[in-house]
Amino acid sequence: MIYCYDGSWHGLLSVIFESFRLRAPATQIIPTDLFQPGFFETPVTVSTDDELAKRVLKGVRKKSGKAGTDLIYQCFLSEQAGIELKIYHFVRIAMASSEDVLHNYRDDTILQLHKIKKMIGREVHRMHAFVRFQETKDGMLVALINPDFNVLPLSGKHFVDRYPALHWLIYDTRRHYGWHYDQHQSRFITLSEKQHDYLSVNLLTELETDYQTLWQTYFKKTDIPERRNMKLHLQHVPKRYWKYLVEKWD
Repeated sequence: MIYCYDGSWHGLLSVIFESFRLRAPATQIIPTDLFQPGFFETPVTVSTDDELAKRVLKGVRKKSGKAGTDLIYQCFLSEQAGIELKIYHFVRIAMASSEDVLHNYRDDTILQLHKIKKMIGREVHRMHAFVRFQETKDGMLVALINPDFNVLPLSGKHFVDRYPALHWLIYDTRRHYGWHYDQHQSRFITLSEKQHDYLSVNLLTELETDYQTLWQTYFKKTDIPERRNMKLHLQHVPKRYWKYLVEKWD
């Protein structure tokens, strides 16, 4: 059976519930806007139901604990092709087993899920390390990110705890939404216009641009070209993260 859904986390969980209810195993689970019908394919489109989604999560938590729900949620955020079926597989065998299957690495799909979770964890760690805020003229600190995975939902709390007295926004320019904190509460927002991977200088305070110039100068002056080890440097700071770092903006 082919199932279509709206691409959301609770939408996927609603599909899983519907598959169990219909007793019709899924052969494909795909967002509606990505589905390309064939001549003999009639998909079942499932509407998102938050209550049904919560029931699925409750069942997984009962079988595999919070670690199980964390595993499938973080893997969902990877946005990898076919991740829906992998998550569906995990839920299915978890619900059918009398034992906790969370660490059943003999199952190739479960092993793949754990590998994906590790990839997500590394990306979250790098977001914590490489996010750079810039101060805008309205007094808000803004950081633009463009991660390989949708890790903003896993990163926001870190910045709330670290900068509780500041007003800031971290915006994912690839997925067109951000995490906004106003010193009191945090929430996800979207902008009316698509944001580029950089902030216009006209939006920044003069002090901010002065700080950036000062930091770039300091970085160049402390660099010792003869002692550079680019292989090691790229291991710790992969090139795809350089766009976040002021000292790399030449």
